[in-house]
Amino acid sequence: MSLPEIVSREQWRAAREDLLAKEAAVARARDALAVERRRMPMVEVDAEYVFEGGDGKATLLDLFEGRGQLVVHHFMFAPEWEAGCRGCSAFLDQIGHLAHLKARDTSFAVVSRTPYTRILPFKARLGWTVPWYSSYDSDFNADFGATAKGADGELLERPGLSCFLRDVDRVFHTYAAHGRGLDGIGSLSSLLDLTARGRQDDGVPVLHHDEYEF
Repeated sequence: MSLPEIVSREQWRAAREDLLAKEAAVARARDALAVERRRMPMVEVDAEYVFEGGDGKATLLDLFEGRGQLVVHHFMFAPEWEAGCRGCSAFLDQIGHLAHLKARDTSFAVVSRTPYTRILPFKARLGWTVPWYSSYDSDFNADFGATAKGADGELLERPGLSCFLRDVDRVFHTYAAHGRGLDGIGSLSSLLDLTARGRQDDGVPVLHHDEYEF
C-alpha cells in the first residue's frame, strides 16, 4: 500500500478544506436521513416472545426495563456454535456505557438464538455486563431477520439491530438494520439516530455516566 503524497502545509490545508466541504455535505445528508427515519411508520408486535436471561424468563416488554424505547442487538450465536460471532463481538466491544442511553429513556439488550447456558460463559469470558438474552425455542430471530433459511434449508445467522417503541404495554417495531447497515453504528448518537425519538438533545444533558439519576 502506497503512502499519501507529501505536500506543503498550504497544499495540505487546501486539500483539507476541499474534503471538509464534502464531509459537511455527507453530515447534512445523514441528518436528513435521520429525520426521515423518525418519520417511518411502525408496526405493532403481537407475538408473545419468551426469552431467557439472568433473571429467568422474560418477555419483549420486559427487555425495555420500564423505558420507552429498546434497541436490540441481534448477536450471531447459533445453538451449535462454541462461541459467538467475532464480528458481532467487535461491534459489542464498541458500545459505550448504557447510562447515556438510559438517560434518554432507551434500553439496550443483546439477543442470540443459542441457549442461555452457552451465553453465560462466553459473556463472562469477554467481560461484558450488557443485558443478554437467549431467544432459543422462539421465532424472534426469524421474525426480525436475524435468522433465515439458506438454499439447502440450513439456518443462517445474520447480524442486525432492531428498534422498538413502547406505549404502556403495547410494543411497536420502528426500525431494523442488518449486515453493512451496522457500519458506523456504536456511538450514543448513532444508536439514537436509529430510534423513533432520535437524539433527544433538548433537555437531556450529557453527564458523566455516574451522575445520572435513575
